[in-house]
Amino acid sequence: MPWARLIAWLAVLGLVAALGWRYLADQAPPPTQALPVLQMQTLEARAGFEPDEVEGVWLLNVWGSWCAPCHAEHPVLMALRSEGIAIYGLNWRDTPEDAQQFLDDLGNPFVGVMQDVDNASVTALGINGAPETLVIKDGEIYARWPGPLTSDALRNAIYPALDRASRD
Repeated sequence: MPWARLIAWLAVLGLVAALGWRYLADQAPPPTQALPVLQMQTLEARAGFEPDEVEGVWLLNVWGSWCAPCHAEHPVLMALRSEGIAIYGLNWRDTPEDAQQFLDDLGNPFVGVMQDVDNASVTALGINGAPETLVIKDGEIYARWPGPLTSDALRNAIYPALDRASRD
């Protein structure tokens, strides 16, 4: 009988340890991912950027003038810019004229904006649709949010990733 009790206690301790390990593993932030080389060209009359030269923590927003969710998230990007968050834009599957008109009509939230060349950048980033926003620091992707930015996306993904990246 004492052996049965000991075995039961060891089983309980093993279960608690396994659950604790699982809990701690779930709390760990996901690993960063290296930012691939992006093939971009300048959007005429707009400030461009080179990802390797951007300092600090920044957002990369993939967007297109043709994209209805991009229109919906645009006020959120403008608000983030007013908070002092550096946002860079990657225009995708667009004509330069349509991209320019979009920014002229709605405002430009981007510190710098470039156009994807032949879908090469979005393919390298593993992006399947617009909009998508990535949190980046020192050539490392800390988080990504597929879809339009909302208050929930900011609270649950973007702000925590910005905070984590600024501490690393």
